[in-house]
Amino acid sequence: IGLLTEEIEIYGQTKAKVRLSLLERLKYQPDGKYVLVAGITPTPLGEGKSTVTIGLVQALTAHLKINSFACLRQPSQGPTFGVKGGAAGGGYAQVIPMEEFNLHLTGDIHAITAANNLLAAAIDARILHENTQSDKALYNRLVPLVHGERKFSAIQLARMKRLGITKMDPKTLTADEINKFVRLDIDTSTITWQRVVDTNDRFLRKITIGQANTEKGFSRQTQFDIAVASEIMAILALTSNLSDMKERLGKIVVANNTKGQPVTAEDLGVTGALAVLMKDAIKPTLMQTLEGTPVFVHAGPFANIAHGNSSVLADKLALKLVGKEGFVVTEAGFGADIGMEKFFNIKCRASGLIPSVVVLVATVRALKMHGGGPNVIAGVPLKKEYTEENLKLVSDGCSNLLKQIQITQQFGVPVVLALNVFRTDSPAEINLVCEIAKQSGA
Repeated sequence: IGLLTEEIEIYGQTKAKVRLSLLERLKYQPDGKYVLVAGITPTPLGEGKSTVTIGLVQALTAHLKINSFACLRQPSQGPTFGVKGGAAGGGYAQVIPMEEFNLHLTGDIHAITAANNLLAAAIDARILHENTQSDKALYNRLVPLVHGERKFSAIQLARMKRLGITKMDPKTLTADEINKFVRLDIDTSTITWQRVVDTNDRFLRKITIGQANTEKGFSRQTQFDIAVASEIMAILALTSNLSDMKERLGKIVVANNTKGQPVTAEDLGVTGALAVLMKDAIKPTLMQTLEGTPVFVHAGPFANIAHGNSSVLADKLALKLVGKEGFVVTEAGFGADIGMEKFFNIKCRASGLIPSVVVLVATVRALKMHGGGPNVIAGVPLKKEYTEENLKLVSDGCSNLLKQIQITQQFGVPVVLALNVFRTDSPAEINLVCEIAKQSGA
């Protein structure tokens, strides 16, 4: 696929990190064609966006001998161990080995967990120290004597500039300036930054922290979120390089102070530490499909709370690797009315990339549900409406398909319908969906 040995970091036998230096080497290489796979509003079972994405690149590369790359989100262990299951595709359209893909992979989510929880720990540690120490004691710890002199770090000078303090010599600060410098005065009722873990542990949804004697009675109620819900995951997916990621990490707002002003990771002085923890996670992970075609797996923000798309960097690397005549197929999470809209409104604005076409995935099953069929419940056998021919339910449910096509057309990009067919779908149902899609401009 055109990678040099020095651009690859091997992780075992089946996966590797790809270094971002590739972008500099291939900066004059024309980009390939950019394809987005989205879907109609799904049932809880999923409608097959990942399967279609993988099947499409296998068809292009393994069968038509055209360079192509799939770019997928990294799944969270929470849904993987839950009813939903993994996200490696299905049937003969899978990323392999699927257990590697669905679990630890190369540790990106663990890096996000470490960075997220470091920031959470810094918040509570700072609150404790400000509650128990004088301005002078805080100042002595923040700007310690080293070889008989005190020096401000670069991050401290940046904070002083934001505070309107222009002095460079730590010995010249007034008592009022020292107070402003050392105290963040975090209002604990406004803290929005939670700790995270990448499993569905429902008993961590609400917890009380600070109950040890060493915390001197400064306890508060907080919670754990799932790791991929961290803002750091969204930052990873949108970043363009290490310095850009560091800047974005520094701007994370974790709370307000008692005056209602935002407190950031930069104010806490942990930006550099967060960036170091994320220095390998910024590199996309290379895997392959069952038919040996290349796949980038990188980042996995949820579409309902973030923007629901794989990383900008993975797409950019892949577009250079496939060359002018090649194809990069990326996937937008959830339905087109959320993941695809956020792809255009957020990801494309961050990357500057525009897709050539949108592939809209639908199933007869989902259309029947939208047409008034019984609820589809994961883990429960499908009702007879879904296993027997019912053209009225399909026809009524196509209103959802038409709306998703209209949303796509608003962005000025052509739409191709991909109907993911199951053995219970009748030829008449399939033909009806295709005819309605064509009439709507797909």
